[in-house]
Amino acid sequence: MLRGLMNLLSLCWKPFGHATDDLSSVGVIGTNCGGKDSKDSLLWFYDYGKYGSGEFSMAVVQANQVLEDQSQIESGPFGTFLGIYDGHGGPDAARYVCDNLFRRFQAISDEERGVVTRETILNAFRQTEEGFTTVVSELWSTRPQIATVGTCCLVGVIHEQTLYVASLGDSRAVLGKKVGNTEEIAAIQLSTEHNANLEDIRHELKDMHPNDPQIVVQRHGVWRVKGIIQVSRSIGDVYMKHARYNTERINTKFRLPEPMNMPILTAVPTIIAHPLHQNDSFLIFASDGLWEHLTNEKAVDIVHNHPRAGSAKRLVKAALQEAARKREMRYSDLRKIDKKVRRHFHDDISVIVLFFNHDLIARSNVLLDQPLSVRSALDH
Repeated sequence: MLRGLMNLLSLCWKPFGHATDDLSSVGVIGTNCGGKDSKDSLLWFYDYGKYGSGEFSMAVVQANQVLEDQSQIESGPFGTFLGIYDGHGGPDAARYVCDNLFRRFQAISDEERGVVTRETILNAFRQTEEGFTTVVSELWSTRPQIATVGTCCLVGVIHEQTLYVASLGDSRAVLGKKVGNTEEIAAIQLSTEHNANLEDIRHELKDMHPNDPQIVVQRHGVWRVKGIIQVSRSIGDVYMKHARYNTERINTKFRLPEPMNMPILTAVPTIIAHPLHQNDSFLIFASDGLWEHLTNEKAVDIVHNHPRAGSAKRLVKAALQEAARKREMRYSDLRKIDKKVRRHFHDDISVIVLFFNHDLIARSNVLLDQPLSVRSALDH
């Protein structure tokens, strides 16, 4: 029965054909085997499934006219890989990364006989950034605005009892950790955020660009890199990395008035390696849209105090309820608002919750009968 379920699940949301650097073929999705909330047609979810080291839950709610978030979970001989890609300026970069980052990670890992290290992950990010930059170059004459599209990236890899977390931008990974022998659970943030609203990031940018007094500018109460973008690291946004794309061909709001002598943004992720312990209960991976409305502690409490099934959907709904409360409206009315207009109330939100089975993690060579590959829907 388990084999049959895994065979079915491996087909769900998985792109047909092979991953490619050609954006024209990115994002064709198979049958949606999850579900939609009958009260909110923009909410997609998979309540419960099994991966190589335990169970998972996954959910996405759309707010933009075109869904700019992408997410995936892959499990096989290499271990488990999960990614949250929070796009901005359009969906192209997030879709490209979802189609290519894991593929490159797997190829590099295979070349190194299945070994996973920080360098493996760094190389996968580097190749993906180079690949997307090549696509931008190829499309520059016909689609110059693609130079202004980018994506934050949050990647987790479980390999031989170690959890690697790599981050670009401001998506967040939060660990639910049992406190001693008690029933209490602590919220431990594992990821580093690269958002100009954080003082440390502003200092980092000023140190890297000592001769640029406008490297961070506050507009309407929000700190932005060059007064334009909030994050300092991403894949894409090549107009802020390569001077040849900072021309009159892109939208005026993205143009930098002064010459670019060095890249302003970087695609080098911050990576931590966390040895998994028996007290590590679960992991929440989510795009910034969730954390705009929920604290780390609130999110961990919600997962800890409810059944595992539906955990991701429960977090999304809690964030939507908070978004509605902030606008002094009923949650039931928020659910009726269509995409694009919905963006005035909340962003796209993607959530993956992983529950750890430490017996399986200790026996890292014991895997599912069928490799798992799940990718969120492209659009609703």
